[in-house]
Amino acid sequence: MSDRLSRVTNKNTDKTAEFSNCHALEGCVLVVDDNPTNLSVLVNLLRDVGLRVLVATDGESAIEQIKYVKPDLILLDVMMPGIDGFETCQRLKANTETEKIPIIFMTALSETVDKVRGLSLGAVDYITKPFEHEEVLVRIRTHLMIAKQRQTIELQNIELQTEIAERKRAEEALTIFLHAVSHDLRNPVTGLIMVLEHLMQTGNTYENHILLPKTTLERMRQSGDRQLALINSLLESHVNDVHGIITHPEPVMIDTVIQASLNDLQGILEKEDTEIVLQIPSDLPLAMIDAAHICRVFQNLIANAIKHNPPNLKLTISAQINDENMMLCEVADNGVGMNNEQSEHLFELYAQGKNQHQLNRRSLSLGLGLYICRQIVQAHGGVIWVIGEPNVGSRFWFTLPIT
Repeated sequence: MSDRLSRVTNKNTDKTAEFSNCHALEGCVLVVDDNPTNLSVLVNLLRDVGLRVLVATDGESAIEQIKYVKPDLILLDVMMPGIDGFETCQRLKANTETEKIPIIFMTALSETVDKVRGLSLGAVDYITKPFEHEEVLVRIRTHLMIAKQRQTIELQNIELQTEIAERKRAEEALTIFLHAVSHDLRNPVTGLIMVLEHLMQTGNTYENHILLPKTTLERMRQSGDRQLALINSLLESHVNDVHGIITHPEPVMIDTVIQASLNDLQGILEKEDTEIVLQIPSDLPLAMIDAAHICRVFQNLIANAIKHNPPNLKLTISAQINDENMMLCEVADNGVGMNNEQSEHLFELYAQGKNQHQLNRRSLSLGLGLYICRQIVQAHGGVIWVIGEPNVGSRFWFTLPIT
């Protein structure tokens, strides 16, 4: 067989040289054959066209070698000592790290059943010995191009999937942002509307005009300023980081932030007959916070307590310095409370209050408002948590930095 191969080699020297000059190839090819003459001929043939060549004399050593250097293509002899080419191919295709390496069988077998068997095991092509050098090079060139194109398509597919995931993430972030805007603006706007309705019903009138105290007008203007600041902060957070909260901390008296949130919710508090108890020490140090964002936290905690409890609720709002030199704020109520299972996931996005079936008139989700609270508190370097007891009430705590 080796003599016949040599004669064919000499006969095709000119054609190989011509192919080499016109069709230089790139890549690494592993040649697996137990015949030294065949190996020598194939190594010289492939190197002449610019290919890097690795050699193995049996299936076991080929599999072992691929662990360290993965070729772009394998020329695999069928008849070898130890495991034959069919078994070698089967093992390579069963390994996720080598399954995509194209395999071309080299065989002296002319039976169709053997060719079919090789292709069924995952080989991409076969070459029957004795073979024409130009045919070998053309087949190698074809399958190297196919493999390269497949890799390109796979890479493009990964990039496309990444782009789709990024777009989906952006769309979800936009949805959260829009919900946050509508959610956090609802409370102060509703409170302002209730105040105006109350004034229209009970206020002093003169020639069809409602007379308003200057303090009421000032409170309404401050509420409008806070709403504008809230809109600006939401837009800034969305533009800069779709998943983050942008803060601008300044030294602030926490009681002014709490009072501002209560002023915005005055109409709701009065409608629901909510009792507010403030426990703020006069010597409390200044908090280093973004007042607009922390106002959102208090508004969400207060509004959620009102919406998910019956009327005549008692709310206790307090602040103190804890052992970690952080300001510890608390919003506690004497409402329906919650169990441990409910409180465990309460700050997750769109988590539902499981006691809502007890309060049919309250249909809003707990999840978005408390999720926003957690995002804001964490952006300030603090933490937020809750403890509830059924039919006793709920106590929300969160920490803030001080000056």
